[in-house]
Amino acid sequence: MAKDDYFVMAYKLLSYLYACLKEGKDPLDSGYMDYDTKAFPVGEAYWQYLLRNLYQEGYLQGVALVPILGKTEKGVKLLPNVSITPKGIAYLHENSMMQKVKRALKDVKELLPEF
Repeated sequence: MAKDDYFVMAYKLLSYLYACLKEGKDPLDSGYMDYDTKAFPVGEAYWQYLLRNLYQEGYLQGVALVPILGKTEKGVKLLPNVSITPKGIAYLHENSMMQKVKRALKDVKELLPEF
């Protein structure tokens, strides 16, 4: 699977948020949750699409959808309390596509930043 595949990025993001939740870390402190990075090598529009859909599916909380002048899609703003939801945790562990991604990612260091 490609690094910019939707499910790869969703797995990395949700896994990171779950690790932050368990460790009591602020996910926004590390700079990990941003587009055009090694972890998420995509442009802003794709990044917004990923966040918007994960939020709308109920896998994320602490996200605000804000109107953008001249655009039909709302923009995504990450709030200080952004985190994974229990539904997101279940998605990570029970979804067959997430399990395929987990098996495909061989190096855990590629998956999450160090705390």
